[in-house]
Amino acid sequence: MENTIKNKVIVITGASSGMGEAAAKHLAELGATVVLGARRAEKIEQLAKQINETGGKALAVKADVIQLEQVKNLVDTAVKQFGKVDVILNNAGIMPLSPMDRINVEEWNTMIDVNIKGVLNGIAAVLPCMKAQKSGQIINTASVAGHKVFNGSAVYSATKYAVRALTEGLRMEVKPYNIRTTIVCPGAVKTELLEHISEADIQQANKDYVGEVGISPDSFARVVAFAISQPEDVDINEVIFRPTAQEM
Repeated sequence: MENTIKNKVIVITGASSGMGEAAAKHLAELGATVVLGARRAEKIEQLAKQINETGGKALAVKADVIQLEQVKNLVDTAVKQFGKVDVILNNAGIMPLSPMDRINVEEWNTMIDVNIKGVLNGIAAVLPCMKAQKSGQIINTASVAGHKVFNGSAVYSATKYAVRALTEGLRMEVKPYNIRTTIVCPGAVKTELLEHISEADIQQANKDYVGEVGISPDSFARVVAFAISQPEDVDINEVIFRPTAQEM
């Protein structure tokens, strides 16, 4: 089977850890050039160095997804260095779960900024390039919580439902430009996301659950690679995946 990922230029936000880091490593192993964006410059620089030293091709560009100009710079740098952007993986996200009656308004606003506006900024940054190319793929990370609401997830779920709605609207609008769109909805994956939960009881409950059933971020990387690897006339619009042991 032909490796259709080889030589693609793939921009990844939230690449400093977890699912973004795993995707960067896996896609680089498959021959893609990965352009890594995250707030933690030192982490993505280390990751890029590791990928380059093991025969891959990677570039790190510091970018906070809530800052549109920084996301534009991430994409523009990729185009300047490599001549194109084939894929953007809008993966940056946070998950400070809490019941709404605890009134964590600041956390609500930050989730909206990162999980929704951050995705919109990625779309805004890459669309002009992809329209001009008449090709490309925009992959947005949502969640099983974008299909189901559970105790403590109301605002987080709202942001992930929004990502799904935005991506579906985008899918319909970009057909004239030969652009593909994909929503990836992970279930319980072992990442740093649980560290964002400020409510001790909610954090512990989720750590216990994910610790019991959660799977590796490599699972996400394989799903992303699957979506990218399809022939250009195949558009994988949404993938939901969970641990086999996850009931929710």
